[in-house]
Amino acid sequence: MSKFLSVTLLFCLFGTLVSQSKATIAPPQSGNAVIMTRKQVPILCYHQIRDWRPTDSKVSKDYIIPIAAFKAHIKMLADSGYHTILPDQLNDYLTKGTPLPSKPIMLTFDDTDLDQFTIGRTELKKYGFKGVFFIMTVSLGRPHYMSKEQVKQLSDEGNVIGSHTWDHHNFKKFTGKDWEIQLDKPTKKLEDITGKPVKYFAYPFGLWNAQNLPQLHKRGFKLAFQLAEKRDENDPLMTVRRILDSGYWTVKNLNNSINHSF
Repeated sequence: MSKFLSVTLLFCLFGTLVSQSKATIAPPQSGNAVIMTRKQVPILCYHQIRDWRPTDSKVSKDYIIPIAAFKAHIKMLADSGYHTILPDQLNDYLTKGTPLPSKPIMLTFDDTDLDQFTIGRTELKKYGFKGVFFIMTVSLGRPHYMSKEQVKQLSDEGNVIGSHTWDHHNFKKFTGKDWEIQLDKPTKKLEDITGKPVKYFAYPFGLWNAQNLPQLHKRGFKLAFQLAEKRDENDPLMTVRRILDSGYWTVKNLNNSINHSF
């Protein structure tokens, strides 16, 4: 074989290997710096949906949205052309730039309150909306809280079930056995109830600290949701921002807050 043919064959072989390599290597996901540049999606957080009582404190009324107000707020979102998205869509958007529907919004519910099922679910279904329900497992089956069967029904109907610890323990104080008690066992319980993996987490009280975030990655969580604090630029996926839909807000207040907060 001539020297020319040998060199030619080597180049052809090298080119084939490069082509095969390019075909099999998936494009890398976006780094944190790119994620931070993506426009934030409005995410609302709800707790109790009920009318105020004389015993409710001024602070607690921020977390308790009266029934009529909740219904009016959800109707406003539908009338304004918002489309609810779920965490898988948000994760793909943040990490890959996957397009979202026009006017995306996420509706999240913390703490397992029964009125989220009886009132919240009913109103969402009215407009074809889906929600994300972060379940505190210690409450399951207790009076005024959801049952396992109701949590499974939410999941079966296309809503997402996320973890919210066992008993609302402060994430910033997790040490030792807390990781098993507050994260591992509740997550496994929710997976047994729904028959689906649980990949999303919401911090009790919205409180988090950077030094504990690696524990969430270690357990395979894709996103974790806080409240309105600034995101951690080194770990934006574990510090996704939400805002409370305050019990004090009118429809106009909510609309303004969505536009100004995100």
